[in-house]
Amino acid sequence: MSTELQTIERTSLPVRSLPSVPWRDPHSVSPEALVKVITELEQQCLANPKSADLHTCLGMAYAMNFEAYKSMDALEHAVEMQPQHFWAQMKLAELQYRLRCLDLSERLTLRALDLAGNQFEMDTARKQLQEIRRLKREGTQKPEFTKPLWVPAAVIVAIMLVVTITMQVSR
Repeated sequence: MSTELQTIERTSLPVRSLPSVPWRDPHSVSPEALVKVITELEQQCLANPKSADLHTCLGMAYAMNFEAYKSMDALEHAVEMQPQHFWAQMKLAELQYRLRCLDLSERLTLRALDLAGNQFEMDTARKQLQEIRRLKREGTQKPEFTKPLWVPAAVIVAIMLVVTITMQVSR
């Protein structure tokens, strides 16, 4: 990480044209209102396909509607469009954290921490990173299946075969 100031070009809409999004308290939003917001965001994303801000908002709205795959697609698209976009990176990391993919979430949050442009963004990323590391210490994570499962499967088949043969011989 260099200590020089970097300029980040953002191709986004002015804040006033972004839809009002109800994610302060997700429990206070009716499903109908959420569907309306999602529809509006989808239309705005089609009209402005290069806006990482809109795709980030869309990903957040999908997540509120419990549509994890659509949310992941929208957030990944926002990060692909603008790799230097803090909120796109942070919300993708948060989605992975909520899905308990803690190793990936930690990497994404560290990347977001590097992109933080002010104290609020740094505090938000640090707090999430702290929570991820607490969950990893406590063992609350989705297991990664990196080892082949053919050995245990072969052992189970062998045991079933021995039991079957033993039962046939004992008759």
